[in-house]
Amino acid sequence: MSDAVRVEKDLLGQIHVPAEALYGIHTVRALGNFPLSGRLVHPELICAYGAVKLACANTNFALGIWDDDPEKAQAIIQAATEMMNGLLTEHILVDSLQGGAGTSTNMNVNEVLANRALMILGEPFGNYQRVSPLDDINRHQSTNDTYPTALRLAMIRLLDRLEQRLVSLQEAFQDKEKAFAHIVKVGRTEMQDAVLTTLGREMGAYAEAFNRDRWRIYKCQERLRVINLGGTAIGTGLAAPRQFIFRVVDALREVTGIGLARAENLVEATQNADVFVEISGILKACASSLLKIATDLRLLASGPEAGFGEIHLPEQQAGSSIMPGKVNPVIPEAVSQAAMLVMGYDATLTMACSMGNLELNPFLPLVAVCLLNTCDVLANACDTFRALCVEGIQADETRCRAHVESSIALVTALVAELGYERACAIARKAKQSGKSVKEIVLSENLLTEQQFNELTSPEAVCRLGNP
Repeated sequence: MSDAVRVEKDLLGQIHVPAEALYGIHTVRALGNFPLSGRLVHPELICAYGAVKLACANTNFALGIWDDDPEKAQAIIQAATEMMNGLLTEHILVDSLQGGAGTSTNMNVNEVLANRALMILGEPFGNYQRVSPLDDINRHQSTNDTYPTALRLAMIRLLDRLEQRLVSLQEAFQDKEKAFAHIVKVGRTEMQDAVLTTLGREMGAYAEAFNRDRWRIYKCQERLRVINLGGTAIGTGLAAPRQFIFRVVDALREVTGIGLARAENLVEATQNADVFVEISGILKACASSLLKIATDLRLLASGPEAGFGEIHLPEQQAGSSIMPGKVNPVIPEAVSQAAMLVMGYDATLTMACSMGNLELNPFLPLVAVCLLNTCDVLANACDTFRALCVEGIQADETRCRAHVESSIALVTALVAELGYERACAIARKAKQSGKSVKEIVLSENLLTEQQFNELTSPEAVCRLGNP
């Protein structure tokens, strides 16, 4: 590796920068100031930032800003296109947690695009008289409108991926709903035997919960399509021509193919981050569904001999270093932890959004970390849950039948025919005698076997009300 350096200056002085680095002095300062999380800026945010810079460059070009140097304009446009397509991601080195409301990310982007444009023009790195990170790449922009716009764009893309993963998970449960529709089992409320249901009906309820999550996430993307690009520092459009403000969102819409709109009140849109709290809440609801359903599957598969044991989960790895033959429900356990992490992200994000001051929220980098990581964690959890657990669930029909026959929950299915008091008497006799409900009902000629079987059939226990 070369030890050659170049000297760059800013208002605080000068610093040596590696000669062949695409980044510059602002990035070097940020690397020293923010050794916090050890995690780089999310790749999707970097690509989104490239799209924002491309839209701004296209707008400036259309307004004739670089008419005296069209080669520079084309080099900037090419560099921004490359970043949008993920070709320059490795050069964004600042920590994802940083002071300055995201200024370090914006400047890292500006410097990389400027030096990449210089490379295209055949100029030496750092020759900012030809292509400037501030006067060219950041022309008519601020961190305060480009960073939140890039964050919204990145979230729209990640939410779309999450929605597709949720659809696949929902469909996996729907497949199990069909496969297990004929299996009557004990339904439980407050962890106690309650009434009869079917295993298919349970799986169908899980599918519907994820369907609801999917639609929430689909609809919440609308909140992110309203952006403050063009507002510059505090939403007043300071230092930007009016035509730039009017046209730049249209340019970003063309670049991304996403139906974006400029906020009616750019000052308000720059000040407030409540939309991110709303989105996070919807994502937390999805995490809640995952945690609840993963816990249910662990219960239904518990034992297997000394627990419910009504379903068998795919065996993915040995469960113990000391207990031979033990296999744990590791996939639902991992999914549960992912859901808990998302709930923690939501609490952190809510605090960060609440701590905005006056005209700007300085904690958007933390908001970005929480939101973008949440989308990744949930998408990966849904995919893992589906592929390594749900699709391989098998029913233990014998165990389900044994639970039905031995449970007093069976009498609830007879209430419509025998009445509540008589059903209670049957339940008491079953507990005292050790006989099954069916044995008592048939021995006392309360029902024929055909009547009993009809009342406890899959169709009957899933019927909506009495016919």
